[in-house]
This record gives sequence, C-alpha cells and structure tokens, in this order.
Amino acid sequence: MSTAPFTPWILGLTGGIGSGKSAAAERFVELGVHLVDADQAARWVVEPGRPALARIVERFGPGVLLEDGQLDRGALRQQIFADPAQRQWLEQLLHPLIGQEIFSYLAKAETPYAVYVSPLLIESGQFSKTQRILVIDAPTELQVQRTLQRDNTNPEQVQAILKAQLAREERLRHADDVVVNDRDLQSLHDEIDRLHHFYLTLRGGQP
Repeated sequence: MSTAPFTPWILGLTGGIGSGKSAAAERFVELGVHLVDADQAARWVVEPGRPALARIVERFGPGVLLEDGQLDRGALRQQIFADPAQRQWLEQLLHPLIGQEIFSYLAKAETPYAVYVSPLLIESGQFSKTQRILVIDAPTELQVQRTLQRDNTNPEQVQAILKAQLAREERLRHADDVVVNDRDLQSLHDEIDRLHHFYLTLRGGQP
C-alpha cells in the first residue's frame, strides 16, 4: 500500500519591523516547531559566488560590497529605500530565489506544522502557500523604539523602512491570528505557547 507524499501544514508568521516577530519565531523553535526564516534564506542567496550577488553588484555598483566580498546590507538598504523602483527590481530578483530555498526546506518538516517567518509574507504573495497567518503587531511608536535600540540606525531610516513596508491595517486584514506584542517577553511567550497548543489541536497533534 503506497502512502501519499507528506505535505506540511504551514503557518505564515509576519509583522512589521520591531514588532517582535523574531522573538516569536525563537519561541516556536524552543517549542520544537520546524521553522524557516525568510531573512536567513535571503542571506544565503546573496553569499559570495552566488549569481544573485553578481547581479546586485552590476546594478548598484561595488559600493554595496564589504572588503571581504560579502554584501554590505546597510549600503544596499540606503539605496533601495530611497528609490522604490530599485527596491522593486531587487525584490523581483530575490523573491523567486528565496522562495525556492524556503519551500524546499519546509517540505522536509516532520512536525505537525511548520512555521514560515517573513517580514514580506503578504507583499511577496507567498502567504497564499500557507494554511494560516499569524501577525505579530505592535504600536508604531514601540516599533521605532525597539528598532533604534536594536540596530545601528537613525529615526529617519526606521521611518523610511516603516513607510516602505505594508500598511499595518493591510497586514492585519490578512491575519487569521494576531498577537499584540506591547508588553514584556514573557507575555509574548505565553501567547505563542497558547497558539502552539491551538495549532497542534488543529492538526490533530497532542497539546
């Protein structure tokens, strides 16, 4: 008797910059959930020697490279957030490549469900390949505060990133589940734990 190929049930996890989606993702990993991070896949596809990096240098010039040949993400970020057309070109180059890496890895999941975390889950259209969407939300002022504390950046750059990202209301419109992350880390963990039990129940796993 043959068995059908295993198809993972995928939870899409997203949120704006400084919302706490990375902390939520880390909690899912601690709970033993198979997780793929789009940012990690994005770093891999632009490593030295990969075709995408050569295309980026051809487009933006050698100023987007560090001395060791790695991509200077800060330099590239300054160029693309100042020019929507350049950002669109970069997204059209990278999104298909990143998608291939992500869904190849998701297919290896052996847990009741897998998590795909991406800041551009909605914008990229890849939310359509997930079975449910969880949005980590936070007030805009708190997003800015957290980002300034975490990154070596300035308020103008943070505001530019927020402006370039999908509007908060549109992101929430796509959500099946929402966690408002405006308290401490333990509160976020408690919410993720609760949802983890719920997702296991949906998949027929043991809570």
